[in-house]
Amino acid sequence: MPELPEVETVRRGLEPAMAGRVIVRAEIRRPDLRWPFPPDMGARLAGARIETLGRRSKYLLLHLDRGETLIVHLGMSGRMTVEETQLGVFHHETAPLARHDHVVFHMETGARIVFNDPRRFGAMDLVATERLDAHWLLARLGPEPLGNGFDEDHLVAAFRARNISVKSALLDQRIVAGLGNIYVCEALHRAGISPRRKAGRIASERVRRLVPVIQDVLHDAIAAGGSSLRDYRQADGALGYFQHGFRVYDREGAPCPTEGCGGIVRRFAQSGRSTFHCAACQR
Repeated sequence: MPELPEVETVRRGLEPAMAGRVIVRAEIRRPDLRWPFPPDMGARLAGARIETLGRRSKYLLLHLDRGETLIVHLGMSGRMTVEETQLGVFHHETAPLARHDHVVFHMETGARIVFNDPRRFGAMDLVATERLDAHWLLARLGPEPLGNGFDEDHLVAAFRARNISVKSALLDQRIVAGLGNIYVCEALHRAGISPRRKAGRIASERVRRLVPVIQDVLHDAIAAGGSSLRDYRQADGALGYFQHGFRVYDREGAPCPTEGCGGIVRRFAQSGRSTFHCAACQR
């Protein structure tokens, strides 16, 4: 599933083609994805201007001039790509729609924004912008890891007395929004913290040092266009490249990249997910 860096990369790629532009027509090619589309979604989007493109956790937010916001979740395999008839903007010319192109935004510039989702785990919903924060998908989310609300004091307080692993704590979207398996594994390795360690038993000073490490991992991933492991693509169809810089994720059996460590990257199952770490340098 795309995590924060992938969704932020898609947001930035869509912004030039969508922000400030009018949706001439929204072509809804099936009745649902993970759940049914909101009533009259095509009619509610047609003629609306997208004022800004935002992101909350792993959700794209298209703020419309009609006082509504379109929430988009890419799910496991969803992607949003720009098909542009004008030269010099994006790489793709308009092509025939594919089987899994479920929603198509026809923009006033002639561009098409295509939502493709083979597994149909993605989702869209329309909500009044003034009630956006109370929407059931967003209401319980914690602070953004790259925002002002995520700081050392917040994480220390969130970890205090928690009898769950630090990895599980960081995956809890109520503690910090947008982190997923890949970037938690990478951040814990950079910080030298074992993913097995109980969150409430990590010294406060180590927890404080973890905050900038998480932020550095996310900044590096966004700069690389995210990670492409299976289905993820950027808005222009390009792959992400952060996977080439993984230190531990998906590198089972490889030497630990920490200088002077000499350990081996191992994988084990944790809460139904694969966890990658080096037992020699992560304590």
